Amino acid sequence: MSLKSLQQKIAVTPDGDFGPTTMKKAMEYFKLSPTAAAHFFGQVDHETGGFSLFTENLNYSAQGLKTTFSKYFPGNLADLYARQPQRIANHVYASRMGNGNEASGDGWKFRGRGAVQLTGKNNYEAFATYLKKPEILTNPYLVATTYSFESAIFFFNNNKLWKLCDVVDDNSILKLSKAINLGSATSRATPKGLDDRILKTKKYYQYVK
Repeated sequence: MSLKSLQQKIAVTPDGDFGPTTMKKAMEYFKLSPTAAAHFFGQVDHETGGFSLFTENLNYSAQGLKTTFSKYFPGNLADLYARQPQRIANHVYASRMGNGNEASGDGWKFRGRGAVQLTGKNNYEAFATYLKKPEILTNPYLVATTYSFESAIFFFNNNKLWKLCDVVDDNSILKLSKAINLGSATSRATPKGLDDRILKTKKYYQYVK
């Protein structure tokens, strides 16, 4: 899913610019309030690197694996998996989130995709049921293309994140960012890219308030 694809879906000129017109049309298309839309698209903009990355990048070096997935790569195991995205996904995501073992290939098949990355067979099944689109399970690339933003809406719904979107201020953005980035709105840690999330959320709110 590119930004132009979203623009085509919501019937605006596909110029690749997420400006006020696209923002307002997207808010209407997804039936979001102005504050919810600002939070949603501010977070999605950050999570996708400016609406450009909709599939998890698993092309890690050995050091990257040790830093990001240390529990799955003890000792020198990372050296055997480095720069092999498919093997990395199948190893890291094996036997959890509804996935089969490493040999099943489920880790790669159901790796992170979408505007807020959907990961694991269980989540893909739940999303397919939510949309009433069983083809998602046989063609999971649809989550990175046709239904990328819908998967993020599903994520917000499933994790009850809209309750954090009633106002747009630094505190509400912080809480939502923690819930997305750290899995808990009450975590004491600072989510990655907080300044960028705040900047983008407030910018989009100016478009629609």
